[in-house]
Amino acid sequence: MSTNRFDLIAIGTGPSASTVAKKTADDGKRVAVIESRGFGGTCALRGCNPKKVYTNAADLIDRTRGGLDKFIESDGVRVNWAKLLEFKREFTEPVLEHSEASFQKRGITTFHGEASFVDPTTIRVGEHQLSSDRIFVGVGGHPRSLDVPGGELAIHSDEFLELESIPQRMVFIGGGYISMEFACVAARCGAEVIVLERGDGVLSPFDPDLVKQLVRYGKSRGMDVRTNAEVAEISPGDAGSFVVRYGHADRNDETLQADLVVHGAGRVPNLGSLNLKAGNVAFGDDGIKVDSLMRSVSNPSVFTAGDCADTGKPRLTPVANEEARVVVKNLFAEHPQERPDYGQVPKVAFTVPPIASVGMSQHQAEASHNVVVHHQDTSSSGSVRKTHQPCGGYKVLIDKDSDRILGAHLIGPAADETINLFALAMKFGLTATDIKSTLFAFPTHASDVRQML
Repeated sequence: MSTNRFDLIAIGTGPSASTVAKKTADDGKRVAVIESRGFGGTCALRGCNPKKVYTNAADLIDRTRGGLDKFIESDGVRVNWAKLLEFKREFTEPVLEHSEASFQKRGITTFHGEASFVDPTTIRVGEHQLSSDRIFVGVGGHPRSLDVPGGELAIHSDEFLELESIPQRMVFIGGGYISMEFACVAARCGAEVIVLERGDGVLSPFDPDLVKQLVRYGKSRGMDVRTNAEVAEISPGDAGSFVVRYGHADRNDETLQADLVVHGAGRVPNLGSLNLKAGNVAFGDDGIKVDSLMRSVSNPSVFTAGDCADTGKPRLTPVANEEARVVVKNLFAEHPQERPDYGQVPKVAFTVPPIASVGMSQHQAEASHNVVVHHQDTSSSGSVRKTHQPCGGYKVLIDKDSDRILGAHLIGPAADETINLFALAMKFGLTATDIKSTLFAFPTHASDVRQML
């Protein structure tokens, strides 16, 4: 087998791998890109972007129903799922059609298939063997194994996004981002929805008081969230249905009948097929072990970013983009020294309504600072009521000594956008007084920030 030599081999075509490959090619380097699925990556094809089409639709129908009998007249407002699927494909199909060509136009050589290390500087893909002193691993994540009898009967988020119709009864396993976002969508589209979470609460990265508000609101909209519920088995039922058996610590097992079971219990780095040991690439359950330059601690030829990198940072697209920026700077530097500048990383679950967070939790802040906590349920406030989606609230944590914001936690209409104001203020050290002295356009959700401080 002959070996093709490149200046860079990039494995994957998501946000980080695309950035690294294209910028390297633009600098005149010879680049190869390997993709095992459709070119474009998870975020564009099976993640962030198509998901937002669905959650936007759920949010729209939720607000519309909130306005019924007030100023909206209708015999029945509902989502046309077939047309929603068609609309979603307007965003994903062009990526599939044009992504590979966008690499090739830059002179990048593209390969289809599973990549695996042969040795620290050699990659095999199909019948090809590629060699480079610089290899970038950006293969993203995949669903965590559902290790219960019948676990293979549950579908994953990829398949949810391609459903031709929404079944009547749905069970979501896990209470993280994926389950809670898609459960909100399914409930607004008329399904009977049950979420089973084995821990004491759902959406653990977010403030528990605000999560409780979300769960209460979801219950009023047809979502049943059950915690401390460990799934024990999934089995076939009658007429194409499924039986889900789950248990509690304090009582006997229970069973549920469902037309569809969705596995949303988290994702892990997609490293299983790469044969990293042959490449002398140290890794663990949380990804490839890297130094502060985003370089493998055991193989200096290998760089990584995003879901594949064990950095302790949230597995979010903005994080992957920042790490890719660092990789581009360091790949060919004689003395690499660029390090990620994450600032404060905001997190958002695009539930209905969205819930958001940046900075410290209340527990973390109170353990390390002299803190004042501003917390309010704003579900009945004017700005929330105007949206006809009566679920809103905030918790803002301020250091009494410095007047700096330590953490901000939001739920409600526009929480996904408003949280960015707090991230900006925290990154650049603005005080609560600085923000309160700023005039915001009114009436807007952003102008509510002053009242939170």
